[in-house]
Amino acid sequence: MSKLEVYSYKGNRFPRWAKALLALVGAGVLSFAILLGLVLTGSYDHISGDPQVMIILGCQVRENGPSVLLKDRLDEALSYLEEHPDLTVVVSGGQGPDEPTTEAQAMADYLVERGVEEENILLEGESHNTTQNFQYSKELLSQEDIDCSDGVLVVSNGFHLTRARMLAQRAGFDNVSTLAAPESHLPSRLYMYIREPLALVKSFVFDR
Repeated sequence: MSKLEVYSYKGNRFPRWAKALLALVGAGVLSFAILLGLVLTGSYDHISGDPQVMIILGCQVRENGPSVLLKDRLDEALSYLEEHPDLTVVVSGGQGPDEPTTEAQAMADYLVERGVEEENILLEGESHNTTQNFQYSKELLSQEDIDCSDGVLVVSNGFHLTRARMLAQRAGFDNVSTLAAPESHLPSRLYMYIREPLALVKSFVFDR
């Protein structure tokens, strides 16, 4: 009587290093997806209470004026200011090595040319990143003895607002509202939604 031998098919097995690599890649993709979700969740208007101070965050200024992304921020601010003309507006941004003037001055000029009262605008022209935007704006408002107890309204492009809210709160602002500007420049939009999840991690760990 012959014996029937059954062999199990084990197939091709991945080496351990390949499994570890796949696990790392999977964890990285999952982490990025979660961070991108946080960025997207914050990329909308969220206005609570009746903020009396608006902070417009700076962006690239070119020889012919504000960049497309910065114009998006300024135009969004102007739309809100049409119905809230008495807000104190802080324009925040210093001068980079490739910029003809401070971002704050370029923003102020843009707003005044379109009807915003110059006396309602405060220029914070020393900052070079989002953390400094809020730290220096907070100091400027304190120097001017302007009350922020009703909260502040932060204006930036949508991709930036999750991180901006976090850093504004770290700088000591309470009741932070956000006004989301569109991103009219498609290549910048795609780049920023890839970059911003990584910047969120960097700011969470280091920007204090």
